Parts: sequence; structure tokens; C-alpha cells
Amino acid sequence: MHIRDEAPGDEPAIHAVVEQAFRSAPHSSGTEAHIVDALRAADALTVSLVAVEDGAVCGHVAFSPVTVDGAAVGWHGLGPLAVHPRRQRQGMGSQLVLEGLARLRTVGGQGCVVLGDPLYYGRFGFRARAELTLAGVPAAYFQALPFTTPMPEGSVDYHAAFAAGA
Repeated sequence: MHIRDEAPGDEPAIHAVVEQAFRSAPHSSGTEAHIVDALRAADALTVSLVAVEDGAVCGHVAFSPVTVDGAAVGWHGLGPLAVHPRRQRQGMGSQLVLEGLARLRTVGGQGCVVLGDPLYYGRFGFRARAELTLAGVPAAYFQALPFTTPMPEGSVDYHAAFAAGA
């Protein structure tokens, strides 16, 4: 398995992997694959990585800009993160996250937020932080990882592509 940047022609495989990964997830909106498509169409994928095994895409992670109190401050949102169901719980998602965070730092990202399981994302340094909030979600599940200081304060908004429907 190796991780690389998304390349032209990967779009159908990425869509399929994201769709399959979230099909039975209890927290899924069913729109995750469409969100990735909409982020790509809006040229809002700061980092888009695929995990490839035996020539097939079997994992994907997206990072896109977020705003804090309506301002672009160099922060990004992680997600969706997807691994094909047959490859879940084998470390592929962790490798995608680690590589994606490294790439964000390389391109000058100031920090990253994620909406997800605190036990899973905590292993990468994400923590619920009072300085940043996301309306309508339990604070424990909205987490931030600052790369630099000071950390911004305010309400976070994801890219409009996150409203993409099925």
C-alpha cells in the first residue's frame, strides 16, 4: 500500500470508496462522496490523498479550508476520511491522516479541525478546545490541532461544499 496525491482519473474510484466506507456508518449523512466531489469541483481540496493497493484506490482523505468567524485564517478541516470496508481497522486511515497533516504543515497550514470520534482523532493530537466551536455539534466531537500559535478563537464554518446533497 502506498499513499499519493489524488490524480486525474481517480475521481470515480474515490467516489466509490467514500460511498462504500460510509454506507453502514451510523453517523453518516449519506452525502460524504458528494461532498468530496463538490470540494473538488470548487477547487477547495487543499490536500487530497489516496491509499493505493495493487493498483486500486482503497482509501481517501480530504482537507479543505475552513473559516473562523467568517475569516480565512489558514486553518483546514479534515474530512471526509474513508477506507474501503475490507481494509478498515488495519492502519490505513491513520496513515492517510498522518500524511495529510504533514502535507498541510508543508503548505503553510496553521491548524486543522475535525468533527469525529475523540478517541480516534485524539491519537493525532486533536483535542476539543474551547477557543473553536462548530454550531450544532457536541463540543467533545469537534476537535482542533494547532500547528502554530496563537490559536484563533471563534465559530468555525466548513466550505459550502459540505452542504452537497445526494
